Amino acid sequence: MEKIGAKDSKLLTYKKIAELSKKIKKIVKKYEIIEVTPLEIDEAVDGNNTLNLNWLEGKHIADLINKLNPDKAIIDSPSPNIEKFKGYVKKQLKNKDIELIVGHKMEKFFAVGAASILAKGAREEQVLKIEKKVGQSIGSGYPSNPICKKFLKENHEKYPEIIRKSWAPYKTLIKESQQKSLDKF
Repeated sequence: MEKIGAKDSKLLTYKKIAELSKKIKKIVKKYEIIEVTPLEIDEAVDGNNTLNLNWLEGKHIADLINKLNPDKAIIDSPSPNIEKFKGYVKKQLKNKDIELIVGHKMEKFFAVGAASILAKGAREEQVLKIEKKVGQSIGSGYPSNPICKKFLKENHEKYPEIIRKSWAPYKTLIKESQQKSLDKF
C-alpha cells in the first residue's frame, strides 16, 4: 500500500481516498463492490434468521469470491474466531480449491488495503448521494458524529429507507420518543 501512498486507510481523508481509488482501479485486474443496504443490516442484526453482522460480511465475501473466481483470496476477518469464519466463507464457495488466507489486520496485504480504500470510496460516494437527496449534510454517517446524530434525530421519520433501525443511536432515539409519549398520559 505504501507504494501508492497509503499506510492505514482509516486515517485517510475523502480526497486522498478518491485519489487512491483511481490509482487502484488502474492497477487491479478486477474488482467488485457490493452495497449492503440498511434493511439488509437490520435483518442480520435484529431479524429472525441465523445471520449477524459477521456472517453477513462472510456471505458477501463468498459472493465476491464466487463472482471474481480468484486462485487465492486474502480476507480480513471481522470475527475473533478466524477458523470458524474461514469455514463459513469456504462452505459458500463454488470453487472449494480457492486458497483462503484469513486473519486480522490484513491491510498489510495490498489486496486487502486496496479493497478497503475502494469500499471507503464507494461509501463516501453514497454519503454524498444521500446528502444531495436530503439537501443537507448528514456528517460522516458514523454514530459518534454530532452532525449525523442531529440529522438522525430530525429526519428519521422523513427518510426511513436510509436509516439503520438496528443502530444503537436510532434505538435510543425511538425509546426516548416512546417514553415521552407515555409521559403524556
